[in-house]
Amino acid sequence: MEFDITMREFIYYSRTAPTAGSYVGSDLQESGRIDIAVHTVIATFFLSHKLRTDAKLHLLFAGPPTPPRHLELKPVTEGETGVDKIYLAKKDVSSVLKKMLYKYREGEKREVFPGFWIEKKGFLDVIRELSEQGRNIYVLDAGGEDIRTAEIKENPIFILGDHKGLPAKELKRLKSLCTPVSIGKRVYFASQTIAVVNNEIDRREDSGKL
Repeated sequence: MEFDITMREFIYYSRTAPTAGSYVGSDLQESGRIDIAVHTVIATFFLSHKLRTDAKLHLLFAGPPTPPRHLELKPVTEGETGVDKIYLAKKDVSSVLKKMLYKYREGEKREVFPGFWIEKKGFLDVIRELSEQGRNIYVLDAGGEDIRTAEIKENPIFILGDHKGLPAKELKRLKSLCTPVSIGKRVYFASQTIAVVNNEIDRREDSGKL
């Protein structure tokens, strides 16, 4: 059977990541562990010497002072950079997220830079919205089917949590909307998990078969 993903998306949920730019300091670990979100961005988009164009990332922050925040990233790589456009670089990820949080405006979904959006929307609201669109959604869970053998349908969305994991109550609700998949028995960092999933999808696409 031919295998055609075309686009993969990731949803990263953090209970502690800040929801205002002023809460992001120089010590990213002390800033609600937003450092994990930074590594998640890097794992989602960066290949050696280039950015992926086949990925999108949703960051759901539930930390202080005014949760929640939904940051949606699909970097635009064409054209010149300038005041209204940025080119994502590893060293700039934290400052980009900080600027996005600063640029939030109550009551609107705002495009801060081309492909970089922010709004006030909760974790389950985002999942339900995508589910209602008929999307193929998978949640990373130790009890799920091994991703190496699981059927992954087109345009998949993968959900994962921060260092504290997904809250048990939300995880229970998710299982009615999503398919649980696992990358193994060992617990990996969120960024490592995304790298493993990206690699699995890449290998399937490169082979052209399941």
